[in-house]
Amino acid sequence: MTEAATPLSSAPDYSTMRAGLKATFESERTMSLAWRAEQLTALERMMVECEQELMDALKTDLGKHALEAWSTEISYVAGDAAYCRKNLEKWSKRRRVSTPVVGQPGKSWLQPEPLGVVLIIGAWNYPLQLTLAGLAAAIAAGNCAVVKPSELAPATSAVIARRVPEYLDDECIKIVEGSIPETSALLELPWDHILFTGGGNVGRIVMAAAAKHLTPVTLELGGKSPCVVLPDADLLTTARRIAWGKFTNAGQTCIAPDYVLVDEATEKKLIPLIQQAVTEMFGEDPQVSTSYGRIVNDRHFERVAEFIGSGDVAVGGQTDPASRYIAPTVLTGVAPDSLVMQGEIFGPVLPVLRTENLEAAIRFIRANDKPLAAYLFTKDRAAEERFLEKVSCGSACINDAMMFMTVHELPFGGVGPSGMGNYSGEYGFKTFSHMKAVMRRGWWPDFDLRYAPFTDKKFKLLRKLR
Repeated sequence: MTEAATPLSSAPDYSTMRAGLKATFESERTMSLAWRAEQLTALERMMVECEQELMDALKTDLGKHALEAWSTEISYVAGDAAYCRKNLEKWSKRRRVSTPVVGQPGKSWLQPEPLGVVLIIGAWNYPLQLTLAGLAAAIAAGNCAVVKPSELAPATSAVIARRVPEYLDDECIKIVEGSIPETSALLELPWDHILFTGGGNVGRIVMAAAAKHLTPVTLELGGKSPCVVLPDADLLTTARRIAWGKFTNAGQTCIAPDYVLVDEATEKKLIPLIQQAVTEMFGEDPQVSTSYGRIVNDRHFERVAEFIGSGDVAVGGQTDPASRYIAPTVLTGVAPDSLVMQGEIFGPVLPVLRTENLEAAIRFIRANDKPLAAYLFTKDRAAEERFLEKVSCGSACINDAMMFMTVHELPFGGVGPSGMGNYSGEYGFKTFSHMKAVMRRGWWPDFDLRYAPFTDKKFKLLRKLR
């Protein structure tokens, strides 16, 4: 989506829909913990009862195998909804904080309250997970919501649009399908929060639109997530985990390893092991494997295929435009200024760059934008601590790729150009809540230290109390 391509004159008017949601929110229907629990249960049930329909849609949109569709999307949403429901009462309670001497007698606390009517704009690469996990958080916090699935995953979008009104409260949750005109029209309206998942260019458009209404935003963007492999790593396991992280969903994962930094000797050992891992997962010809996905559309296929010329093909390299197939590909001899290193790859092409040691790898990472995720493979705890101390990123994982997403207690979000804000579990609840600061004072005694007339004696005593 670009500003130039936004035909606002022909865009639909969603103001009436938003006004209806606002009225419903003001009726306090969503304030009820029972309502929230009921909706979260229904969302979980939708994942179970519509499982095959969702698997079929994800197969149509991205070529996902049923196991991959279930593990990375369907079960993720179901698990997230269940986790929110189980912790709903605890998260919604007042949280006592200490009150200083000067505030006595008194009590102070934080009181979570819903924001109101929020907008959730999903992404196409995980069109179920990255759309409905945000909705689960919004519901848990007690909000009404408008959900905009990605038009680039039309089959999944259609299922969401058809099934959500059947399972969830249609007076509180609305689904809007469409592309640029619909998204642009939605962004013209004042929301109480916007959660957007996607690329940085559109993220800037979302943020600019939100600024007109002083709407807070959570932007889940992307970036080039580095993967550093040190010589002491278990290279067989490292290769399997890198290959899994990179080639799941045909590389169309925002937290997938984007490139590998490794010394020359370790590279020579690692590359054959990645080839071995690819063969174990997808066979001699991944194109005929039902476990390997496809690029989402022709435009993205052409973009990713062009990257293959950025280095020497060590693994894969085959493409088929007719089926939007790009083989799991590893490139060596990649220069830092090559095309494949200019932006997020978002496809099954893995460049390998040589670095002398950990310090050189850290300098390389720090010279670029802060990534959404960063990975280190090593047995050296001192190296691990050095990496975590010096590399700023949204999330980090030691000796694996992407698996931090399985931990509900961890937030998911970026830093700098890779995003702002976070969600997942309790962090999602907080994102869609206002933590209202409250203090209750007792009536007596009412010390006169703060009242005029001011004296030196009062000043000295007040300083001591602080």
